[in-house]
Amino acid sequence: MDRHEIPTHLNVEDKAFAGLTMRQLMTAAIGLALAYGAASEPPWPMPLRLVAAGLVLAVIALVALWRPAGRPLEDWGFVLLRFWALPRVAVWRSRELLHGAQEPGHRYEVALPEAAWASPTARSQETTDLPRRRRRRAPTP
Repeated sequence: MDRHEIPTHLNVEDKAFAGLTMRQLMTAAIGLALAYGAASEPPWPMPLRLVAAGLVLAVIALVALWRPAGRPLEDWGFVLLRFWALPRVAVWRSRELLHGAQEPGHRYEVALPEAAWASPTARSQETTDLPRRRRRRAPTP
């Protein structure tokens, strides 16, 4: 009779080397390359270059190893970028009711401003500004 192992650690990343995941190893490798560049390339005195390389190594170690709430710092960076991209202003306006519908309890609604690049009217205006091409029809036999 054959035995099969049932995977039980499905939400755990595989460890590649020294208890680090592949993401952490790649981040550390990129950080080491950046620290080497900071220590050898700038035309500064050697102590200043070593301080710059040490700062790069500290930041990369923080990015590679620190996981607040079990998520890497890259995820939190994307969350922060999305927070900055969303509007934080809500506009209250009175609701215009249709002539036949009467809703006495619902007189206000929340309208969030749209970004200019995401509005359909801006897209349609851009497409109308483009020169139109005539379609050529194939000759009929």
